[in-house]
Order: sequence, then C-alpha cells, then structure tokens
Amino acid sequence: MNRIGSVCHPSAGPSFTDRQGQYLAFIYAYTRVNGRPPAEADLQRYFHVSPPSVHQMVLTLDRAGLIRRQPGAARSIEVLVAPECLPVLR
Repeated sequence: MNRIGSVCHPSAGPSFTDRQGQYLAFIYAYTRVNGRPPAEADLQRYFHVSPPSVHQMVLTLDRAGLIRRQPGAARSIEVLVAPECLPVLR
C-alpha cells in the first residue's frame, strides 16, 4: 500500500483530534481484519452516530489529507497516516 504523507513526527504531536484519531484507528483496524475498508454504515454502528455525522467526519478526514477515497467507489477509504502514529482504538 502506498502511504503518501504517512511520516509520523511524535515530537510534533498528532495532526488530528482525538475523535479523528479514533476514526482513523477504526478504519485501519477494520481494513486489516476484514481485508476491505469499512462502509460509512460500519462507522455509524461503531461510533453510535448519525449517518450525516459519519459522512461529515469522512469528508473532514479527506480534506485534511488523513485518508484518501475514490469518488463513486464504495469502501474506498485508505488511511494515509502511518499505523505507528495512530492512537489505540477505544
């Protein structure tokens, strides 16, 4: 997997919020376990939030350069943050 911009600088601190980090950790873990990225419905179930909340978070992560998606393709989320920089999933 090509991880553009996946360099982690621990001394600089995370470049995402705690909540964003949890979404990133979930997407990464789900992809590793299931062999494909989660659907937004999977994120909704895990985080107990509404569909618009999940979609807004996905857009925010995409705009921040923390994930990459293919427009029009289902389950196309790719985490661009190095795994060692992700928080522990709670």
